[in-house]
Amino acid sequence: MTRADRYDRFFRAELDALKEAGNYRFFADLERRRGQFPAALNRHAGGERPITVWCSNDYLGMGQHPAVLTAMHAALDAMGAGAGGTRNISGTTHAHVELEAELAALHGKEAALVFTSGYVANWASLGTLAARLPGCVVLSDAGNHASMIEGMRHSRAERVIWKHNDLKDLEAKLQAIPEDRPRIVAFESVYSMDGDIAPIAAICDLAERYGALTYLDEVHAVGLYGPHGAGIAERDGVMHRLDVIQGTLGKAYGVVGGYIAGSAALVDFVRSFASGFIFTTALPPAVAAGACAAVRHLKASGTERAAQKARVAEVRARLDALGIPHLRNDSHIIPVMVGDPVKCRWLSDRLMERHGIYIQPINYPTVPKGTERLRITPSPVHSAADIDRLVSALAELWEQCHLARRPMAAQ
Repeated sequence: MTRADRYDRFFRAELDALKEAGNYRFFADLERRRGQFPAALNRHAGGERPITVWCSNDYLGMGQHPAVLTAMHAALDAMGAGAGGTRNISGTTHAHVELEAELAALHGKEAALVFTSGYVANWASLGTLAARLPGCVVLSDAGNHASMIEGMRHSRAERVIWKHNDLKDLEAKLQAIPEDRPRIVAFESVYSMDGDIAPIAAICDLAERYGALTYLDEVHAVGLYGPHGAGIAERDGVMHRLDVIQGTLGKAYGVVGGYIAGSAALVDFVRSFASGFIFTTALPPAVAAGACAAVRHLKASGTERAAQKARVAEVRARLDALGIPHLRNDSHIIPVMVGDPVKCRWLSDRLMERHGIYIQPINYPTVPKGTERLRITPSPVHSAADIDRLVSALAELWEQCHLARRPMAAQ
């Protein structure tokens, strides 16, 4: 057996264990069609089939919006494909400058900084702030995203985990830290798997009382909440109380990229010290231009947000009528609870094969074992017919999978 064979045998054994547990991730080969989303084409071994996507984070269909596509085409024709390198060498184009100004204005902050993804924005920003504030302690909500956790780990700063959305536990943790130590309270607004929402104002109260910086991840909220789409903090009237607001351009804005917004000094500090920004090639100008167009459109238009809200309410009501269990929350995310990784995978596969419905199963380690689910994200571009097909398919497969139903009162 060769050296390479020995390593490959280990890799295959680990992958086989994942498959046996029902946690192996299969990728569907999808081709989105401009102007037709959520309709897409699924290519597979037997050929191809039309499908409807029900789990996209392109929450408002902005990935196909004419304003976004027009801006991207114009920027591509004017400036070419790539940014030319890192922002520090040759990659700061006027499209980046415009986008950062638009994002800063969106959140009512002095400055903003764009990264290649929301993951990188969290990893680089939290990692830099926590590492360079002497003696810093990061107080992290237990439900925080992997990108935030990795940023904290990278910083090597002390990390204290407080119970998810538990204000009493957060205050107890803050009280236990010496007053002379810098503190960052890091949390999200909308948590992507359960769809629950943080009590932002109350968290700000505690941070202000104990002298801590606030770092809010709004990636599943920007574009979707507030009169201008600036997120839950805007909806709740507390944007001015947050020190750092982090967001993404790859979900409701339909493109790709991440960012932070805050004071001019804080943003310049991250820009100047974050290796994840300094040494990474900048977003292509066409991507920045498309993102800017999406932000501008959703600042002015509430049509997409209102339509999405109506679709979410309709899907929830239809699931309730069928007794299909889903987690209650005040967000746009509908977690349909299965509770078994093999059945979750089976449901996902049968929805695709028999009904042309794509919903990726969410299994461990993304969610705790025993809470496996189908994560449904209705959008303004889903039709009444799409909803009919979804609930009909779920009702049929739920019965075949011998999963429990719940009366409406128990939902």
